[in-house]
This record gives sequence, C-alpha cells and structure tokens, in this order.
Amino acid sequence: CLSRVPPPPPPPPPAAPFFLVWTPRSRRLRPARPLGFEFAPMAASDEMAQKDEDDMKDEKQAEKEYADFEARVKRTIYIDHLSPLVTSQVIKASLAQCANVVNTEFIENYTIEYEIPAAALVEVDNVSQAQAAVDLMNNFPFMLGGMPRPVRAAFAKPEMFPDRPRKPGLKIEFSWVKQGDPGYDGMNKLKGLMRRQEAENMALIKNQLEEEKELAAQQQETLEANSNKYDMLENLVNNGEITKLAQHYKVKLGDD
Repeated sequence: CLSRVPPPPPPPPPAAPFFLVWTPRSRRLRPARPLGFEFAPMAASDEMAQKDEDDMKDEKQAEKEYADFEARVKRTIYIDHLSPLVTSQVIKASLAQCANVVNTEFIENYTIEYEIPAAALVEVDNVSQAQAAVDLMNNFPFMLGGMPRPVRAAFAKPEMFPDRPRKPGLKIEFSWVKQGDPGYDGMNKLKGLMRRQEAENMALIKNQLEEEKELAAQQQETLEANSNKYDMLENLVNNGEITKLAQHYKVKLGDD
C-alpha cells in the first residue's frame, strides 16, 4: 500500500531587516530596530550642523578680510601715464612732499612680452595723504622721470587689485564653452578681437620704447650741458677770472 507523505512544514516568519546605525551618544555601530519601531537619529544632521557652523566661521573671516581690504583701497591711489623708466623708488621720492608711500604695485600688461609699468597702485599711510597726493598730481603738471611727462592720479577701486579677496555673499562660478554651445560664436569673435588688439598694442609699445630711449638721451645731454656750465662758472669765480671779465665788460659785480 502507498503511504501518505506528510505535508512540508510552514515557512518561518520573515526576519526583521537589519541595518547598521551610527548613534552619536554611544559612538558605536549597533543593529537597527525592526520595522515598526522608531529608528535612531542619523549622523547626517550632525554633519550638516557642523558644516553650517564652519560656513559661518568662513563667512565671518571673509567679512573681516574684505573689510581690511576696503580700508587698504581707500588709502591707495592709481597713477597712470607713467614712463617705462619709472621705478618704485622714483614714485616714493616724488610723493615724499605730501605722503609716505607704504607699497607700490605696478599693473602689468600680460598681453605683451615687455615688462613696461604704464600704471601703478600706490598705497600711503592714510586717506588724507592719498587725497593730498591726488590733488597734487591733478592740480599741477606732475612729472615722474624723463623729460616733462605729466601723470594722472585717482583713487583706486577694488577691481584694480589682482589679489582682492572674495566679497562676502558672492560665489564665483565658471564653465567651459565648447563648439556648439550658445556662447561659442561670441567668445570666438572676442578671441579674434583680442589678438588684433594685442598686435596693435605691440606696435604702440615698440614705438613708445623708441621714444623713451630718445627722451633719456636728450635728458642726459641736457644734464651734462648744464653741469659743464656750472663747473665753468665755479672755476671762473674761484680763480678770479670773473673779476677781470667784469672789468673788461664794465659790469658791476654784486657782493652776494
């Protein structure tokens, strides 16, 4: 006879899902509670809070740095129309009558291969000295190096400083533009315009260098001629020839 096969046992109940949860208090991993129970708080909230706190500290530090930078901008003047022969020592000596120069930074032109200081940022002790220097250069024909070449002066602006810090509350975003993007054609036209302007600037700079060499030669020649005249007059006075010349031409010499 055939015996009956007993039915299979019922399947076991499904086990509760198992997760690893980081508990901030115990600082260790523990199994999570089964579904239907309250889960332990995740560490993401703590990380976000710490990140927010760090961001606030960075923002306060950025505000302090930018405040110091704004104070430096107020006591800095911008000078242009400078001769390529002008140095920081020349600027400091020229402004000594109205301001004490703390720092001089020449604004370089990176589109040319020559290091020609055409403009400079000059920092002085305080705002009143900066105002006095600007008034001196704008109200009178102020020359710095070479034959008379008046320069212009104005108060500096934050955009003129290459090392300016990030302004609090602003973020810098950039993206690459490739062929096919909406702004590619416009950027390509600007690139061609920049190359043409670079060639024109190069021709002007070469012409300016030649003028500066001629200007320096004329200045040196004038200085040597004036120096020879003063040496000749000094010799005439010392050896008594000036008295003989005065008697010959019937000129009365003064006691002074």
